[in-house]
Amino acid sequence: MDIPPYQLIETEAQWLTCLDVLQRQPRLAVDVEANSLFAYKEQICLFQVSAPGVDFIIDPLAGIPLDEFGRILADPAIEKVFHASGYDLMLLRTHYSWKVNNLFDTMWAGRILGYRNMGLAWFLQEFYGVELSKRYQKANWAQRPLSEAQLAYAQKDTYYLLRLRDDLAAKLEERGFLEEAKEIFENESRIQLPKPRTKNEAFWNVRGARDLQPQTQAILKALYVFRDKAARERNWPPFKIISDEKLVLLAKQGPRNKEELAGLNGLSPRQLEHLGPGLLKAIAEGRRMRAPTPPQRELRHGQEASRIYKRLFEWRKEMAARREVESDVIMTRETMWEIAELAPKRMEDLEKIATLGPYRRALYAEEILHCLAE
Repeated sequence: MDIPPYQLIETEAQWLTCLDVLQRQPRLAVDVEANSLFAYKEQICLFQVSAPGVDFIIDPLAGIPLDEFGRILADPAIEKVFHASGYDLMLLRTHYSWKVNNLFDTMWAGRILGYRNMGLAWFLQEFYGVELSKRYQKANWAQRPLSEAQLAYAQKDTYYLLRLRDDLAAKLEERGFLEEAKEIFENESRIQLPKPRTKNEAFWNVRGARDLQPQTQAILKALYVFRDKAARERNWPPFKIISDEKLVLLAKQGPRNKEELAGLNGLSPRQLEHLGPGLLKAIAEGRRMRAPTPPQRELRHGQEASRIYKRLFEWRKEMAARREVESDVIMTRETMWEIAELAPKRMEDLEKIATLGPYRRALYAEEILHCLAE
């Protein structure tokens, strides 16, 4: 299938023309490209936006004032179609403080219908026989100029989305799931950004950090701080400096010189050359540091709420098996914890659960109350 040419938006004049089109649309397909695999702190590098008959590729690195685009995303009168919106919505909130209202997520629509494959490439192949290349899936979208092949690849991420949205919506309506889908989309648009930890405490997020001996934890902390500084100076993501697994290995082994460091499995000659002195210095500093005190695990839920949650967890699993969908299609963990904390006794109690909309409340309330009363 031949795809019409895209419009690349790099100047304010081009943006004003594009904006005039976007503001008059009842719905838009949207995608976001970032460079998280290539930078210490990722940037949003492209917006792809498709409307019927036109595809725009908007370059936010060109210095265009994009405030009006944020207003379009927030406008409840314009439907925004994404595929697997979670990461994109987080980027939009983090970098621009933008919120997306009136969301339709084609990945979630597929999950509600029971499809097990999640990728856009699979949907396009299954529905339309279209093969979507993955060649630029991990491209550095911050590099300029972008090649013609990259831009053509980016266009395809939204070109088919409006058609896919209509086909999935028809299936949802046919099976009586459309209202449920709308509630799930609304919940997805309520992005909660994680609470950041200070650089000195973020090392506790490394898998296995809490299982180490106290002084080894101090070494890991020093290594983590060194890696973060090296990543920031090079503008690389920290995992490209050295992986979490290698940090833990270094902390456990604690090499004292170049020979011992070179004897460790997994460090490349390039890492030994460029990072070796800094790693050894960080390990020595860690040995002199006082052992860090692990942060207390946040005990958010009491014993009774935990007991109710376990009942809901089993009920959700049974319901998902009946419908042949993944469990979180029925209800998210966050919603189950809300219910568990409230411990509802009557239908009216469930109206206080913000993430349980009217449709799913009517669908599941009786079973939920019966489950909790057993």
